[in-house]
Amino acid sequence: MISHVVWDWNGTLLNDNHAVLAAVNEVCTGFGRPELTWSEWQAAYARPMRVSYEQVLQRTLDEEEWAQVDKLYHDRYDALLHTCELATGAHDVLRTCATNGRTQSLLSMWFHSRLTPTVEQYGLTQYFTRVDGLPGEVGGGSKADSLVRHLQDQQLDPAGVVLIGDVVDDAHAAQAAGTQCVLVTTGAMTRQALLTTGAPVSGSITEALQLLDT
Repeated sequence: MISHVVWDWNGTLLNDNHAVLAAVNEVCTGFGRPELTWSEWQAAYARPMRVSYEQVLQRTLDEEEWAQVDKLYHDRYDALLHTCELATGAHDVLRTCATNGRTQSLLSMWFHSRLTPTVEQYGLTQYFTRVDGLPGEVGGGSKADSLVRHLQDQQLDPAGVVLIGDVVDDAHAAQAAGTQCVLVTTGAMTRQALLTTGAPVSGSITEALQLLDT
């Protein structure tokens, strides 16, 4: 029985694909590489994120270059954040989940200092027992360790938890932490890539929530 849902943010509760692609292409321009299409970025997407960019830019990135990639990306992304909308039905889904007796929290690999005010701005903070983002200043790590800490800080039994996210790394994190996982096709990875994890795959957060009861 699932008693708690951990939600991912980017590409799951937040529909930000256009901002992500623009930010990725800001990096490409900065490094003299032609811009990508969304399907090309989906094909290149991997964790850690550094792997994705090294593949796209066709070079090994040292620490200084990686910091440059991170800054180019997030400066452009932040500039477009105001144009992003919540996933279709987000408020209804979160409200239904709570009505059905499940607690909810939010775990993102986006910077914590940016995440918390943004979640509040969209009026979602009320639904979550905890909101955790990336504590550092340079992103790109794996989600597994963050998920383990997220559960421990709330004294949650992983067996009663499901993580709902949009990338393969979410499934890997869930497996490492001992939780279940449902993936949605609304974000950075293709359905085919998500299916390789063996986790259930749905087309929306509404469908993902429905899967918990079936």
